[in-house]
Amino acid sequence: MKFSLFVHMERLDAGQSHKSLYDEFVALCEIADKGGMHAIWTGEHHGMDFTIAPNPFVTIADLARRTSRARLGTGTVIAPFWHPIKLAGEAAMADIICDGRLDIGIARGAYSFEYERLLPGLDAWGAGQRMRELIPAVKGIWNGDYAHDGEFFKFPSTTSAPKPLQQPNPPIWVAARDPNSHEFAVANGCNVQVTPLWQGDDEVVALMGRFNDACAKNPDIDRPKIMLLRHTYVGSSEEDIAQAAHELSVYYNYFFAWFKNEKPVKQGLIERIPEEEISANPMLSDAVMRTNNVVGNAETVIARLKTYESMGYDEYSFWIDTGMSFERKKASLERFIAEVMPAFAE
Repeated sequence: MKFSLFVHMERLDAGQSHKSLYDEFVALCEIADKGGMHAIWTGEHHGMDFTIAPNPFVTIADLARRTSRARLGTGTVIAPFWHPIKLAGEAAMADIICDGRLDIGIARGAYSFEYERLLPGLDAWGAGQRMRELIPAVKGIWNGDYAHDGEFFKFPSTTSAPKPLQQPNPPIWVAARDPNSHEFAVANGCNVQVTPLWQGDDEVVALMGRFNDACAKNPDIDRPKIMLLRHTYVGSSEEDIAQAAHELSVYYNYFFAWFKNEKPVKQGLIERIPEEEISANPMLSDAVMRTNNVVGNAETVIARLKTYESMGYDEYSFWIDTGMSFERKKASLERFIAEVMPAFAE
């Protein structure tokens, strides 16, 4: 099983500048690259300081000059916000800049906060339909002299300029949850990214089951790769691990506040959620965070990941966005590289 880092700039309040956050983001990516991680993934979000990533291709172009080994992936671009000609060209340019290290993760998006601002009236179902039309069109544009007459896009014959360095195209990954998304990804020759978010390993098993069902329905297509994305913390002591579980509880309370899109947002931030409100949410308690997410000492983390490997997951992505301090993220990532990854050396 290969390992990757999933990372964005993030903040829950205005206590740290965006420039400082970017410097820390780059430092984490450099640690992952030098530590031998297979890939670094970073995504796309708009108007939210909770997850700051306005254009992953800009970030990847910068990381291409700061890293030398790790593949660089969009995790993910939000499909309904892209025209296929624009996505094909920008991705191809990024692939050239990073010497063919680009992977392209694509999703329908998650936050109605973003839909309301970039495509008012869009919902999750409509976003998924746009993604299903976008991906084949992007492949066609990379192939060249491709015209399109669909529900959302219409354009005459077009060729990507430039074309990607990787031929016929960089690997494409689809963020999938429901059975239809898995089947679309597999049928279209795409790899699959899944995340159970805060849920337990029963959801990890269910996600693999949907992927296997999709592969079984497409016996003529080679089995794509599947990546599992989970919040991860490798602790140094019981006190350290307990703190991480609480920090994840705080993080997920903000995640759901953004997801529900009910709280007022000012200067890109939701007002701090009171500690008593966080501790009164049993679904996201410290205990649930510790049980469900991959949180523990190196031995505990290795045991969980061995289980995922035995299920058939090809890649495990260390989701480091947690609202923790840079120092705590850095220490956990370094412990993961030094104490966990060697247990999976091939």
